[in-house]
Amino acid sequence: MALPDTITHQHRLLSVDTNLGELLKGLLHPGIKVYPLFLDPHNGIWCLRVKFAPGITLPLHFHTGTVHLYTLSGCWYYSEYPDQKQTAGMYLYEPGGSVHQFNTPADNSEDTDTFMIVAGANINFSAEGEYLGMMDAGMIKTWVDTGIAEQGCDQMTYITPPVARYAR
Repeated sequence: MALPDTITHQHRLLSVDTNLGELLKGLLHPGIKVYPLFLDPHNGIWCLRVKFAPGITLPLHFHTGTVHLYTLSGCWYYSEYPDQKQTAGMYLYEPGGSVHQFNTPADNSEDTDTFMIVAGANINFSAEGEYLGMMDAGMIKTWVDTGIAEQGCDQMTYITPPVARYAR
């Protein structure tokens, strides 16, 4: 049996080394460092390496899509599940429609290092339930591109698919 023809021709692997240079600081929230891996605003997918400083509490948020979150080091938890702390080596799946508030304990001795794949948007709310804003792949891409330029992260690169277009 013959192998199928190659559908995607590539001259090299699409890979990103997050150990090259610094992570972007302060884009998503104070105390957070981000390395973008894959940003697809056309399909609403964002894949990031994110480091959270000790003592971070993010706004309450609603996920319109799914989340895959792997903890590389450190510790974090959701306010709604304080006894289910996530530590190094733990993988968490969140279905669309999840609502929660992310925290890192103030007594963490290191940053909490995570890898996430998110589909859709985060709808953020204040503690009083007031709408604060939305965060999706398009917004993150804009922040990242601005952050790379402003923070001098010339070596930083990430993967993004081409814009949809008509075939011949």
